[in-house]
Formats: sequence, structure tokens, C-alpha cells
Amino acid sequence: MADIRLDHVGKTYAGGFEAVRDLSLTVPDGCFCVLVGPSGCGKSTLLRMVAGLETITTGTVSLNAQVVNHLEPAQRDIAMVFQNYALYPHMRVYDNMAYGLRNRGVPEAEIASRVAHAAQILDLEDLLTRKPRALSGGQRQRVAMGRAIVRKPQVFLFDEPLSNLDAKLRVHMRVEIRKLQKALGVTSLYVTHDQTEAMTMADLLVVMNKGVIEQIGAPMEIYRTPMSVFVATFIGSPPMNILEATSLGDGVVSIEGHRLLIDQALSLPAGHKVKIGIRPEHLSVQADGFTIHVELVESLGAHQIIHATWGQQKLAMQVETDRVPAQSGQALVVGCAPQHLHVFDAQTGQRLLRDNAS
Repeated sequence: MADIRLDHVGKTYAGGFEAVRDLSLTVPDGCFCVLVGPSGCGKSTLLRMVAGLETITTGTVSLNAQVVNHLEPAQRDIAMVFQNYALYPHMRVYDNMAYGLRNRGVPEAEIASRVAHAAQILDLEDLLTRKPRALSGGQRQRVAMGRAIVRKPQVFLFDEPLSNLDAKLRVHMRVEIRKLQKALGVTSLYVTHDQTEAMTMADLLVVMNKGVIEQIGAPMEIYRTPMSVFVATFIGSPPMNILEATSLGDGVVSIEGHRLLIDQALSLPAGHKVKIGIRPEHLSVQADGFTIHVELVESLGAHQIIHATWGQQKLAMQVETDRVPAQSGQALVVGCAPQHLHVFDAQTGQRLLRDNAS
């Protein structure tokens, strides 16, 4: 297997557009790393540079300590699973899975053994004689996975492989892909814009925005401690509430005329403009809180999302359905414990830590 190392990688297209800017990242051997971010953030471009499908403007890409900038895709010992499956429509499943091995001159007996093994892992044994048009979307994706597995590559690259599947099948396939990767132990780089996919699948999560990395870490580490307003609102569903506030000093801020206690160790000077982040699940009905006005209630079965206003600002609150029987037009008094508040600089959007608040 291999690790993946990107050192100060950049991609600039004709006309001067920078898709990726001075990006460095190390994916350890056997790790499942997920690149997540909005459309146009550079994640697929980065994946294609690792694959050799896109030229690199600056920096280096290394696989297993070998710089591969100059190598063709076929020489990099990687296997890629695409969004559109990329299967040959005129070939049987068996031949689609065997095609790459035949091109490399692998003996037919070994090809048969590898295809049979992959088909068993992916439950494709009864489908080997069919053509892609006779398969469902999930089955086609499993064939694409099988074609990658038989290569026995150092690295798997996934480019939004589940985006063409329906919601129920996406959930099933993300579990299957993760189980398969754990069993094979192959270093994997996975691109998605779906933060639920990213949170549930990643060992290492990389949040990208406008061609740069906003934050790297374990999924729950990023969820609990987002380092910017962008990360705070992109990771989490429903997203974190971001409220405009003014410091009153001594660990207190004012939001819509209400005094809210934050981390006193931040030592924010009075008058400093900040943004306060609150996860919807950390709001609860409290006798001594602040008053919000309910606009809409979304029922999700066991939970409900309460969309409300607090003065001129909007927020969402996630609660158990049976505990807060809210309805449109209702006023609720709610609050949040200080340890669940996130404080960001209003101008830069960056998280304020104890050593940078002043």
C-alpha cells in the first residue's frame, strides 16, 4: 500500500483562474480520506492531479514517497471510481472487470481468479454474464468497484461515486464502500460535496473552499471545533446558527439586547464585533433564556427542526418531537450552555481561541 503526499500543490488554468492554491496534505497508508466542499472548491481537480488526469502547475504529488508528477495515469498504480461508472456498454460485467488486466498482459488464469474473488466480495457472481444496461445503478457501481479491486492498486480514488444513486441506495453503498476499504486496507481519497457522506465515511476529513484547505481533522473533531464560520456552517445538518454579537467585556456578549455568557478566558475587549455559533441541537427550552418566535416546524419523526427568529436574526433548533410541541407563531424561551458556544471574529470569520482573542 502507499501514503499520498501533496506538497504546495497548485493548479492554474489558462486565463489565470486558480482552482487549487498552495495546498499541502498527507494521507497516511491505509487511511480513508474524504475531500468535502461546495461545487467549484477544487476537490475534483485535486483528485485528478493525484490520478494524473490533470497537469500540476506547482508543487509535487508523491505516492509511497515517489514523486509522480511526470508519470502517466497508468504508471501510478492507482484505481479510480467515477461518478458515471465509466463501464463499456458492449461488454459483459466479467469483461468490464477484466479489461484493464488484459491490457497489462495478465495471464487469463490469474484474471479469472481475481475477477471471481472480486465478484464474491461484491456479490456480483450471478451478474458476470450481463451487460451494463441490464443492471441497476447500484449494481453498476459495484462493477466499477470490482474493476478497481482486481487491479490491486496502491491507492483508490473516488470521484463522487454515489451522486447518481437515489437516497436509500446512497446510504447502503457508502456503508459497503467503507466496509470494503477497511477489509482491503487500501489508502483511499474520496471526493464528495455531501457532508453527511463525508462525516460518516472519513478517517481523515479535509474541508475545502475556493481552492484551499479550511480545516483537516477527524470528522467529530471538526464538527465539535470548527475553525472558521465556513466550516461551522458547511459541516452539520441542519447547519450551525451564526449570530451577530458585540462583546461587553468580561466574557459576556450582547445579541439582540440579550446578555450571553461565553468563555471568560477569551478576554474580548468591549465593543469587539464577533459571530456566535450555536449548534441547533444545543438549544433547549429554559426558564431564564432568550425569547424566539417560531416561523416553521419541520417534523423528522423522532426529531423536529424549529425555524425561528431572535429579533432580526434567524436560527434553527433541533429537539425531540415529544419534548417541545412547537407550532408556528409560538414564542419559546430557550438557551444554550456556555461550553457549547463557538466564537468567531466578525471580520475574518476565524475561530477565536484563548491566545488570539485580543
